Amino acid sequence: MTFIKRFAKHKKPLAGVLRLLQFFSFCFIFLFIASLTAVFFIAGCRQEVTPEPVEPPKVQAPKLEPPKVQARPTVSFHDKCADILTNYVDEEGMVDYKTLKRKRFDLKKLLDEFDNLDRELYNSWPQEDKIAFWLNAYNIQMLKIIVDNYPIESSRIYRLFWPPTSIRHIKDIWNKYKFVVMDEEFTLAEIEKRLFRQEFDEPRIFFALSQASISSPPLRNEPYYGHRLYEQLDHQVKKFLADTQGFRIDRYDKTVYLSAILQPTWFGREFFSKYGTDKKFKDQQPPTRAVLNFITNYISEHDIAFLEVQNYSIKYMKYDWRLNDGS
Repeated sequence: MTFIKRFAKHKKPLAGVLRLLQFFSFCFIFLFIASLTAVFFIAGCRQEVTPEPVEPPKVQAPKLEPPKVQARPTVSFHDKCADILTNYVDEEGMVDYKTLKRKRFDLKKLLDEFDNLDRELYNSWPQEDKIAFWLNAYNIQMLKIIVDNYPIESSRIYRLFWPPTSIRHIKDIWNKYKFVVMDEEFTLAEIEKRLFRQEFDEPRIFFALSQASISSPPLRNEPYYGHRLYEQLDHQVKKFLADTQGFRIDRYDKTVYLSAILQPTWFGREFFSKYGTDKKFKDQQPPTRAVLNFITNYISEHDIAFLEVQNYSIKYMKYDWRLNDGS
């Protein structure tokens, strides 16, 4: 009886403890289940969700602009020579001197243009235009000299040496006749020496100078222009060497014939600085080697092979000084 009374006495506090234990047990189970659920959920998300790859930021390459090419200044001066050359010179370089003589005033006016040109303007030109300027000046002055002496008068004594129409009957043609360019006095000989032999290292120039004669490189029936100069000079060289007056090979006699203007004592030495060689044409003197080396740029492969490997002699053709008269 005593035990039952004691148990009854402590029954109410014990029930509270049990309820408390039940509550903590429920919370533990709930947290355990919630934790497991969270673990499985996270694991499932990791398997199902694949993170997108992160691309590195695109770096745009800088735009490269083409180098700025400075425009060639337009030189219109050369056009002043077009009328005379186009109307009185044919495709073969023959000149209608008879008709041109009636236009002597036009020639004089044209040469005055060379005198009146401002030196500072000339100095601003590219070298190609300067070369074109002096080529045109030289050739126009040569026309003026011939026209002033046309028809050519010859003496009986000189006809023993040259034909009646030879320009050699015009006394001292390269040194006597003066004209003014940019307020400075020149002769043809001085232009040739100062400009073409010394200032401009361009041997193709000598194929563009008119000697007003049959054996001369042909006078071009248009002015020389800076922007087309090298094209024009190459055409002059090819045309001259394609003519038998300029170059030919006699394979039977093993002889190479060259124009007299290519002799070392004439223009031949002017090719040495650019075309001199000690690797080919060793049987020839240095100036002649340079000329042959230059020529190989303009002749056929068949002719080049002959010049490079065959044994031959060089002969310079007799120059024909007869006037290039196409009247």
